[in-house]
Amino acid sequence: MNFSDPNANVLQLGLREGMKVADLGAGVGHHAIAAAHIVGETGRVYAVDVQEELLRHLESSAAARGLKNMETVWGNIEKQGGTTLKEDSMDAVILSNALFQVEHQAPVVAEIKRILKPGGRLLLIDWAGSYDGIGPPEADIISEHTALELFITNGFHKMKDFRAGPHHYSIVFTLPT
Repeated sequence: MNFSDPNANVLQLGLREGMKVADLGAGVGHHAIAAAHIVGETGRVYAVDVQEELLRHLESSAAARGLKNMETVWGNIEKQGGTTLKEDSMDAVILSNALFQVEHQAPVVAEIKRILKPGGRLLLIDWAGSYDGIGPPEADIISEHTALELFITNGFHKMKDFRAGPHHYSIVFTLPT
């Protein structure tokens, strides 16, 4: 089943060679891998997840693709400093299919704000609905409107939105300088 195209989604961020990118809640790392190809040898992608087995899988997947610019990081995105990434160090952050999974969204937003450089960009992708059980339970869905409110009230500016496949919305934000 075709849910989303990570390569097309990541292109919406305007990444360039040499950038530093964090994929928070990276899972199996489709978006991290797509970003690693774009930022090249002089760039760096940090794939952060709390599930160690997914990080091990991602390490193997990156190695099989010859990607030496990706680092897996065990971290808790729901905790201030939980990613262990330096403050104001990332040019871009990807948060795909993770917002609906966290119990409290505000700490995740705060951690993104902490690690993102002023002028940096955030790619948010999440489920637009439950789709008769294909997606998460309806009660867990974070609507696009709610996500917009959450990030805008925390100082982010919306740049654009797009459909990230038939079941997902996506919003690109920037953190003002």
